Amino acid sequence: MAAFRSAAWLAFLLPVSLLGGALISQYGFGLYPCEMCMWQRWPHLVAIILAFVALLFRTSSWAMLLVVAAALAILVSGLIGGFHAGVEYDWWEGLTSCATNISAGGDMLDSIMNAPLVRCDVAPWSLFGISLAGFNFLFSVGGAILIAILLAKSRRSAENG
Repeated sequence: MAAFRSAAWLAFLLPVSLLGGALISQYGFGLYPCEMCMWQRWPHLVAIILAFVALLFRTSSWAMLLVVAAALAILVSGLIGGFHAGVEYDWWEGLTSCATNISAGGDMLDSIMNAPLVRCDVAPWSLFGISLAGFNFLFSVGGAILIAILLAKSRRSAENG
């Protein structure tokens, strides 16, 4: 049961941390997301909801299935991040080139002209040569694998115990 609890908490806290970091970088540091950045956020949001429900109903028979689904959502976000990182590193062509955030209200032309243009093929920030999309790939895929290992351990201990 401890392994399942750890898997469920990891399936909840990992996407909360990654999505929180993305929002802090956007609103705190002005790193506006491109379209592919936004694609990475949706699976994390799904994973948060699934893992939260699994934690609420952890004694139910379908809690394990919810954690598996959350791990898959985390993996999907990581794979999108890997694709996005490949676009940023010029390994392959992206599906989109840029995005912008237009504020609502006021003069629409001024909003369009003053909106920041965010390219998907340019990393706005990196650490040790790894972009935010690259970090999302590493943490999400690694986390999904760790969740799978914990769930397998939980299942083995339930069968033996």
